[in-house]
Amino acid sequence: MEYIHGTTTNITVCIHNSQHPLIIDRGAHCLIMARNDMHIHFPKWEKQLLPTKAKNFKSASGKMTSIETIIKEIIIPHTKGNIRLNSEFFVLEDAHIQGFLLGTDYQRMYGIDIYNSQNRHITIGKKRRTNFYLKYTKYLPMTL
Repeated sequence: MEYIHGTTTNITVCIHNSQHPLIIDRGAHCLIMARNDMHIHFPKWEKQLLPTKAKNFKSASGKMTSIETIIKEIIIPHTKGNIRLNSEFFVLEDAHIQGFLLGTDYQRMYGIDIYNSQNRHITIGKKRRTNFYLKYTKYLPMTL
């Protein structure tokens, strides 16, 4: 992870056997990705979309509209054991993000907590004994 002042933490995760950037954001309320990036992350994405009711999302850059959802498993690699999150992404028509954004819904569901320190300690499962920190890297070993 990169140490940055503020409420976001950038990590690299594995989704569908490839590496992708993920932002853990305490200001967002759900798991989202931009439609423009779908062809990069998931080559056959059009067949994997699930219908959803149109929802309006707001951000600092303006209003965004969800088109559909897609279900994927996120793997957060770590030396103490990989963490697997079964996730449902909202695909947004006009989002201006690269990669994926993990909002507070999944942070609450899986008990993810970020300590704003220089090492960005993360707790998963709300157990302080399992406190660890992740390093943001561009490349991960693909032996999961």
